[in-house]
Amino acid sequence: MGNKLSGKDLIKLGFPKNNSINIALGQINRYRKKEKKESILTEAKEVLLFPEKFKGNGTWGKVAEGLVNPVQIKFTQLTTTRAPFSIFGENEIDEQAKFQLYDALKLPIAVKGALMPDAHSGYGLPIGGVLATDNAVIPYGVGVDIGCRMSLSVFDLPASYLKGKDHQLLAVLKDNTKFGMSETHQIKADHEVFYRDEFQAIPLLKQLLDKAYKQLGTSGGGNHFVEFGIVKFNETLPEWKLEAKEYLAVLSHSGSRGLGANIAKHYTYLATKQCPLPKNVQHLAWLDLNSHDGQEYWLAMNLAGEYAKACHDDIHRRIAKALGKRIALTIENHHNFAWKEMVDGKECIVHRKGATPAENGKLGIIPGSMTAPGFIVRGKGNEASLNSASHGAGRLFSRAKCKAKFTQSEIKKVLKEHDVQLIGGGIDEAPMAYKNINTVMNLQTELVEVLGTFTPKIVRMDK
Repeated sequence: MGNKLSGKDLIKLGFPKNNSINIALGQINRYRKKEKKESILTEAKEVLLFPEKFKGNGTWGKVAEGLVNPVQIKFTQLTTTRAPFSIFGENEIDEQAKFQLYDALKLPIAVKGALMPDAHSGYGLPIGGVLATDNAVIPYGVGVDIGCRMSLSVFDLPASYLKGKDHQLLAVLKDNTKFGMSETHQIKADHEVFYRDEFQAIPLLKQLLDKAYKQLGTSGGGNHFVEFGIVKFNETLPEWKLEAKEYLAVLSHSGSRGLGANIAKHYTYLATKQCPLPKNVQHLAWLDLNSHDGQEYWLAMNLAGEYAKACHDDIHRRIAKALGKRIALTIENHHNFAWKEMVDGKECIVHRKGATPAENGKLGIIPGSMTAPGFIVRGKGNEASLNSASHGAGRLFSRAKCKAKFTQSEIKKVLKEHDVQLIGGGIDEAPMAYKNINTVMNLQTELVEVLGTFTPKIVRMDK
């Protein structure tokens, strides 16, 4: 008897000759291959006899499901009619983004959709797309950077604090933020998120715990940033204890780093296997929330969201400590995530891929670009937009187009005109790459009201 477990071993135990054997071998090879064959077979026998007992178990839950109530795999065609939808700022949105939403609205699980005025095409759902589904979650409807979010911390310091302190503030950003694929903090911070049960109960997450620990408080690349700027409140809420004035603030934009990317990759792969779709929409493959993988993704996605928040909290904590000042107020929101929400009287899964939650009274922050203001907003709870708003200005030019169109000296000129200092930042993140944020905001006055603005002054991005 060799030490590698085979399908024959499982058949000998009494496993039915169906897909449950492939599932079991897949799980064992992925998560348990270093263990002794005998002990795995003992566990497998237990699963065969009492599958109900193993529901939700990290390694065996999927095998138990395969024995009791296997996921039905059948090729799914799109329906001929679209679920209802609304588009805000139609003239500002490229046709491809609209067609991507139209395809998503033909999924048999689609309930309702919307497109925000900053929308542009992406993979799966367009960026700026919102889709409500019936008891199903689309990993690519959330996106690769699960829990990508904004966080704004306001200090009870006048905006004039910035004057003449640019060297000090540049140094604070350089020393307390980490960008790019491999930069991490020398002094690692602990956080309660690392003690969450999911990190032990879900084998994939257990493998990613070390990476998550190392990357806490880092920002990665792409359009992620940390920046100092000036917050100007038009009005303030009583609980803020801040007058309607101008203050020093720090704004960050990033997500769940390697943890979220690996979760997205793993469950997208599972979704495409379980839910074969026509080639042009295969990125929209979903997981049934009643299935083992659907429930596991839901837990993993929520954990990645908590982790993304923990990363922002760590960034802001480090910056406040370096300044020697206390944060007076933080406003924050996810914009790549899925939530359980009521849609037209029915609980649905609402995917926002590059969209700000804007239910009635909910606070959020919608950034512009490094030379354009961001907006502090309060949601109006518009059901036509599925209680959503834009997540930024939205791209006008793709990354590749930017590289062909703009030069470093043009970017320097625009930064100088706006009195903005930049550390890092590639040509693909040129301020000119983005739509006009004021146009976008004017197209969503029925979605959010503006409470104030944030104007960037010292910006740090990946090189």
